[in-house]
Amino acid sequence: MADATPQTPAPDSDDMQQEGRQSARKTWLIRLGLIVIVGGLLWGAWYLLVGRNHVATDNAYVNAEMAQVTPLMSAQAVDVLVSDTQQVKRGDILVKLDPTDAQIAVAQAQADLAEAKRKFRQTSATSTSLAAQVDARGADIVQARAQLATAQADLEKARVDLQRREALVSDGAVSGDEVTSARKGYAAAKAALDLARAGVQTAQATRSAASGQLAANDALVRGSTIDTDPSVMAAQAKLDSAKLNLERAVIRAPIDGVVTKRQVQVGQRVTQGSPIMTIVPIAQVYVDANFKERQLRGVKVGMPAKVTSDLYGSDVVYHGKVVGFSGGTGASMSLIPAQNATGNWIKVVQRLPLRIALDPKELAAHPLRVGLSMDVEIDLSEK
Repeated sequence: MADATPQTPAPDSDDMQQEGRQSARKTWLIRLGLIVIVGGLLWGAWYLLVGRNHVATDNAYVNAEMAQVTPLMSAQAVDVLVSDTQQVKRGDILVKLDPTDAQIAVAQAQADLAEAKRKFRQTSATSTSLAAQVDARGADIVQARAQLATAQADLEKARVDLQRREALVSDGAVSGDEVTSARKGYAAAKAALDLARAGVQTAQATRSAASGQLAANDALVRGSTIDTDPSVMAAQAKLDSAKLNLERAVIRAPIDGVVTKRQVQVGQRVTQGSPIMTIVPIAQVYVDANFKERQLRGVKVGMPAKVTSDLYGSDVVYHGKVVGFSGGTGASMSLIPAQNATGNWIKVVQRLPLRIALDPKELAAHPLRVGLSMDVEIDLSEK
């Protein structure tokens, strides 16, 4: 009887499939591990060469130094020449106000100026008249002194006549009436002398008064002309102010930009200092980027930045530079700053706004509007 040959049992198909799956899984895991390692190496190389030299944020917005248009006088709006979204140039007329009150003020100021000039001419002419009066009072003094000399001579003559007659009374050569008449003549001459002396004093006092009036009047015009007289200059200043108010009845654009927030209508009475519209200078906008405080360790003023806008997408890249840092974080500058002096305080990473100036040519090619979202990336490698 022949010996039987031992036979190997056939492998189970399920085991073979399981081994195949395990082998494929191991292969894919190895490949995935290699991919992760290569990716990590590539990311590390990128970070060492590029990433660590760049900081970025999407917490950035377009901003601008907007101009609020406010009337400098209170009046009724008679014409409004612009509307929202309209572009204007500096000096363009925006609103016309009723100029009636300003025109009346100009006319009144012109009348006051003419009155001031007339008073100056009158004062100058008065000085000439007072000078003539001083000369006339000098002549009065000369005349009074001449009368005094005559009175002195008459008194001396009356005294001599009286002495002669009194000497002849005892001899009976003159009558009593003649002596009495001589005495009366002497008394009259003495009174005339006193009157002449008073006349001299009066003439001198009158001349002094006239000289004082002349000096006082000269003080008003001395060293001045009709254009440099203080009263004339004050009236001229009032006229200039009135003309300026008349010019302010026409409100012009202070800058180039786009009109927004127009709040004035025809017939509305505007109040001095109240905003009536805002002009946004779209050619001079900038970006305020809010970076985390840890990101700003190497950021310096002057570093270049690349900026993209959600409006145009990543195809349009703006090139700018850092021009300054804010004086405080966004939380500290908020309307209600955070109060951290509590027992349950939790540290929150703060953001510090910094300003990015953009290239004007790029802005002209792709205009931006205030408030648009922006992505900012700062290159730290360029000092």
